[in-house]
Amino acid sequence: MNSIRLRTLVLAFSMAATGLAAQTIVASGSAPVIDNTWWKHAVIYEIYPRSFQDSNGDGIGDLNGITQRLDYLQALGVDAIWISPMYPSPQVDFGYDISDYENIDPQYGTLKDFDRLMEEAKKRNIRVILDMVLNHTSDKDKWFIESASSRKNKKRNWYVWSDGKPGPNGTPVPPNNWVSLFGGSAWEYMPQTKSFYYHKFYKQQPDLNWRNPEVENAMFGVMKFWLDRGVAGYRLDAIPTLFEDPQQRNEPATGGTNAQGDPNLQEIYTSNLPEVHDVMRRMRAMVGKYPGDRVLIGETYLPNTAELDKWYGGAKKDELQLPMDMIVGFSNKLDANMFRTRLSEVETQVHGSQPLLVFDNHDNIRSWERYGDGVHNVAIAKILATMLFTTRATALMYYGEELGMVTSTPTRVEDVRDPIGKTGWPNEKGRDGERTPMQWDPTPPQAGFSTSATTWLPVASNYKTVNVQTELADPNSLLNWHKNLIEMRRKRDAVRDGGMVMLDGTNASVLSYVRTAPPGHHNIVVALNMTAQPQKIALDLKEAGIQQTAIKTLMTNESSLMGATTTSITLPPFASWIGEVQMQ
Repeated sequence: MNSIRLRTLVLAFSMAATGLAAQTIVASGSAPVIDNTWWKHAVIYEIYPRSFQDSNGDGIGDLNGITQRLDYLQALGVDAIWISPMYPSPQVDFGYDISDYENIDPQYGTLKDFDRLMEEAKKRNIRVILDMVLNHTSDKDKWFIESASSRKNKKRNWYVWSDGKPGPNGTPVPPNNWVSLFGGSAWEYMPQTKSFYYHKFYKQQPDLNWRNPEVENAMFGVMKFWLDRGVAGYRLDAIPTLFEDPQQRNEPATGGTNAQGDPNLQEIYTSNLPEVHDVMRRMRAMVGKYPGDRVLIGETYLPNTAELDKWYGGAKKDELQLPMDMIVGFSNKLDANMFRTRLSEVETQVHGSQPLLVFDNHDNIRSWERYGDGVHNVAIAKILATMLFTTRATALMYYGEELGMVTSTPTRVEDVRDPIGKTGWPNEKGRDGERTPMQWDPTPPQAGFSTSATTWLPVASNYKTVNVQTELADPNSLLNWHKNLIEMRRKRDAVRDGGMVMLDGTNASVLSYVRTAPPGHHNIVVALNMTAQPQKIALDLKEAGIQQTAIKTLMTNESSLMGATTTSITLPPFASWIGEVQMQ
């Protein structure tokens, strides 16, 4: 979420999302559906621009650096890149505090550099998706400067203001108990107008007032600026937080305190208010006027699949095309029953809309640590990748995920760059660890990321073995596992267009499913052992309406399974196995 550490919130949400029933569920998507809309088959790759490639030797990644690495992304099989904010910004929240929505921050380049990136990406059939921050601006944005200048300014009502309540000695205090997700009250006092403004995030990120139609018109205008420049769509940052309770009522306390020392609150008045869906419908209609199937992706941390469905627009499907399903990817526990239930839910409970799965992003500890056991991390990472690329979902990945990049959390507060890590230390150490520079090769000291002696964050210490160059040369590497899965996803009709049926639904150790193929094409079977013990399976393909039993192994990380010809096999610990059903 725009800059909030969600390491505990995501887990709490996802654990509350559903019961973990283990029964076999035949998805409503069990039948193949051929639909060539590009984003329904896409592999989307998030780039944190500060950390991907530095082209000018200043230690900070930039747009020209991304352009330099497009050939790598094309070879990997990426269909679209999502670039985290590269707009002008004071960088309080590393770009999520935008001061000019229609330009490029000089750290990252120029509009000319952006246009060149768009042109070169198009040559490689890679689309460009931008991050769009609609909830708030920087306090250095010209709109806020006007709004804060006078109670009578024409942009006063563009932000959320309050006179507060009388406090001791007549000094005003905030109007309610709302807290910033980065610590302290969410209200900041402005002496010059004797009033408070609301900020869900840092105090330098004042919230826009979306109840004012002028704000919507202005922000839609900003989106059109980049759509006219050719972007394929937007990832909408912190989108459930657009609206607040106009009565400014206190949030219910849930007990205890968070890492910042603030009381834990149930955010019923500051997040996911129903009014946001009206905006989404209008936004979808606006974007829909552009050619090329432009897409809206939502950063949607939600408590259950029923709430996720609302972000699609329910049966009408008139809101976001791809709200992120964090319930699956941020469960943070390698549990076959859990994944079976949650994958089945998103197949059956979103009115046939397209799921979007994601296991990693710039705000959370990398999946390498969240799911790894410290011993079998490579095999576990291959399990996650297999789910990401072989289930019936659009796949969203984060730079370095394909390498097994680790979370390099600072060990001293003096080394922390992320402000939330500075204010929350040592309980909250910030998000620097998952934002370290991309590891391109084993060359010291910067792994091919930069020629600078120092970089904005230090390169992870394992770069000599975990890097693109080294892993490309190893056929069994995690990188090549990703490449092979993406190629399979593109070439195999069952994985591209197929339906999905769960198998062996009472097995608490192994997640198994079939991707059912269009007529004349091979069905694909997937089995993933999520335990440290060998597991015998005997999958009954008749559960998916398949009569054939002969199998050809397509991919596995275990040599003992390469010759498997049936679905009665023993999976070694943390084994991934993909088989093709042979036609009779």
